Amino acid sequence: LHIFFIIGGYLKNLINVHKRLPAMNHTKDTIINLPNLVSLIRILMAPILFYFAFTKQPNWYIGVIVFAVFTDVLDGFLARILNQITTMGSRLDSWGDFIIYSTMAICAWVLWPDIIMREQFYFMIIVLSFTLPVLVGIIKFRTVISYHTWSVKLAVAVTIVSYILLFTEILTWPFRIATLFCLYAAIEEIAITLLIQHKLTDIRTIWQALSYNKKANNSMIR
Repeated sequence: LHIFFIIGGYLKNLINVHKRLPAMNHTKDTIINLPNLVSLIRILMAPILFYFAFTKQPNWYIGVIVFAVFTDVLDGFLARILNQITTMGSRLDSWGDFIIYSTMAICAWVLWPDIIMREQFYFMIIVLSFTLPVLVGIIKFRTVISYHTWSVKLAVAVTIVSYILLFTEILTWPFRIATLFCLYAAIEEIAITLLIQHKLTDIRTIWQALSYNKKANNSMIR
C-alpha cells in the first residue's frame, strides 16, 4: 500500500506539471505523451510476467498482473484529464491489452497446467473471445482494432478478477461466468468490424457503429 501511495503522489505531481505547461496541439498523430508512456510500460510488463511464470513465482506474477491492470486504467484516466486522447494512444492501448492478455493466457498454462486442463472449455472460450476480434480486424483493416467498447471494458474487469480468484484457488465459478461476458464482447466487436467501412477508433457500442454507417450513407446520397 505504501508503494501505491508513493506512485499516486508521483503521478499527481506529473499531472500538475503537465497542467502548468503551455497548451500544446495534441493532434491525432501525437506519439510522445504521459498516457502513451504508461501504455508502453504495460507492454514492457509482458517479459516480466514470462520471467515470473517460467521461474515459478506465482505470487510475484499475480502482483505484476495487478500492476499491469492498474496501468490499463491509468493511461485512459490520464489521457482524459490531460486532454491527450490521440489515435496513437488508442492503438498503443489496444496493443498493450492484446500483448498482456496473450501473455496471461500462456503464463497461466505454464504456472497452473492442472487448473487449465480442468477449466479448458471456459479457458478456450475466453482466449478465442480476445483473439478472434483482433484477427478479423487485421484481416479487414490490416491493423489491430481499437474500439474500446463498453462490453469489452466490462468483460476485461470481470475476467481479470475471476482469473485471479481462479488461480489463487479461492473461487472457480466467476471464471465460468466471465466466459459469457467475453463471448458477448467478442461478438459485438466482430459485428462492428463487419459493419464499418473504414477503420475507426473508440466506438463504444454497435449502435454507435450503426450511427456512423447511417451518416456515411446519408453523405454519399447528398
